[in-house]
This record gives sequence, structure tokens and C-alpha cells, in this order.
Amino acid sequence: MASSLVFVSRPSLPREQFLSLLEQAVAEDLISEVNEKLINISEDRLVAKIHLSAAERGELQQASSAFIDNQVAAGNMSYSDVCLAVVPDEISEAGQLLLLMDVDSTLIKQEVIELLAAHAGREKEVAEVTEAAMRGELDFAQSLVQRVATLKGLPDSVLQEVGQRIILSDGAASLVRRFHAAGHKVAVVSGGFQQILDPLAETLNLDHALANTLGITDGVLDGTVHGDIVDRAMKETKLRQWSEEHRIPLSATIAAGDGANDLAMVAAASLGIAFNAKPALRDQADVRLDFSRLDVIADLVLNDLS
Repeated sequence: MASSLVFVSRPSLPREQFLSLLEQAVAEDLISEVNEKLINISEDRLVAKIHLSAAERGELQQASSAFIDNQVAAGNMSYSDVCLAVVPDEISEAGQLLLLMDVDSTLIKQEVIELLAAHAGREKEVAEVTEAAMRGELDFAQSLVQRVATLKGLPDSVLQEVGQRIILSDGAASLVRRFHAAGHKVAVVSGGFQQILDPLAETLNLDHALANTLGITDGVLDGTVHGDIVDRAMKETKLRQWSEEHRIPLSATIAAGDGANDLAMVAAASLGIAFNAKPALRDQADVRLDFSRLDVIADLVLNDLS
């Protein structure tokens, strides 16, 4: 199946630098020509889509990754200057897509459990465990149980306080609006907490939202997680379940996250995106996105720019 090479610049990258990169891609036979008409503007980003009907996706993926690595090594750019993706036609021509995202450090800028732990005076300790889990050094479920135990005794009012401190990632609301405007589905699945996620999901009008449920007894966090833990395997399960529910084939699914807990869903989706990710995920994903605009995902797969 044919694919498109999609170049998206970081915000405010000079047009001359973007064109220079495209010209270098021509010189290295990655693309055949540079045409100004191929370049669209998405807010303050530049987007170029080049359809390659004869290219095999795996080979194109390797060639594009090597191209970016070489440009960075030569000092021509940094990884945070441009996102380059190989987008298969199954994605770009699909009647309906399913986008599934992680929440903490993806849809939002913070790690919620660290915000909660700050109320218990355990933020540094919990942050260290979270970081290790996201690098893939600890079992996520075990680390979650360990971290949630530090919250025991906090009044449940901290959930509302923390919820009010949540900051969406840049471009998150725009991403959801653009997907919904095009008739697509947007869902999130999180190793965080349902009590925090529910108001956020309602505000963004998400189609699905699943996270862990904190145990609460008599208005106090009891230090437990109720029900099945949303771990790496559960995230993949929900990708498959929700795609089947909406009759969207896996070939029309996209998954984005930042840590090792997202590996399975990113690998199972047709297009897996590492958003400012830890190496454990970044090195395995189809797309490496190293600047903080989540709506770049829409730039990559939608045809709503002019």
C-alpha cells in the first residue's frame, strides 16, 4: 500500500530552513522534488505532504529515520525542529479514524499522581518511581500500587483541587476539535485516575475515557486502586475493543503516548506516535514528535489544511 511522507515544522521554524530540509531530501533521493504548492500552513507550522505510490512502507520508514538522524548529526537541524512521518494510505484515505491517546504527559502536561502526592508531602519519592516506570525499569502495576499507597489518608477534596490545576498540552483541544470536525473518534486511556479524567473528558467531548479508580472510604483516599489496573496490556485491549465497537479497522487507528506503559497500544495501532517520549517508547514508535504541539497529529493524518 502506498504512503505519504509528511514533514511538519516546529512552531515558527523559518520557511527557508524548512525548504532547505526538503531540498536536502531531494538531494538524498528521499523525495523527487520540492514544490512550494506542497507546503501548507497550520497555525505557525509548515506542513508538506508528498505522496509516494511506489514506496514500501517499511523501507520508507527506515530511509526517513536515517535521513533525519543524518541531518541532526550534520548539525543542519535538531529533532525538535521537524517531525517526519510515513503515513500509509489506509490512514489518510480512511472514512473514519480512531485516535487513542495517553493522558499524563501526553493529553495533559502533568503527571496527576505527582500532583496528588504533593498534598501528602511525597512528591519527590513518587516522581522518582513514576520516572522509572515510564522508562520501563519497573512493572507499571506494581509501581502504581506502591505510589497510590502514599496517598492514603488524603481527603477526597484533593481530587477537585488537583483537577483544577490540570493544564492541557499545547494543541490538545485543537486536535480533538479537528478530528471530530472530520468525523473521527478520539479516546484516551490512562494509568492515572478516573476521578480526575471524567471532567476533562466531558470538557473535550471525548468519545471514550478510561483510567484507574482510586479507592475512597468515608471521604478519604484509602490508598488502593479499585478494579483492573490500566496497564500496558489494558491500553492495547481498549484500542482493539473501541475500534471494533465503532467498526474501524486497526489499519485506521492511531495511538500516541510518552512512556513504556504505552508501548503495546502504540505498536498495535496502524500509526504509533511517541510524543516527547522516553527512549523506551521513542525508539519503537512509527513517529517521533519532539516538540510540544499535540495537534501536529492532525497535521500528519488529516486533509483539512489549505
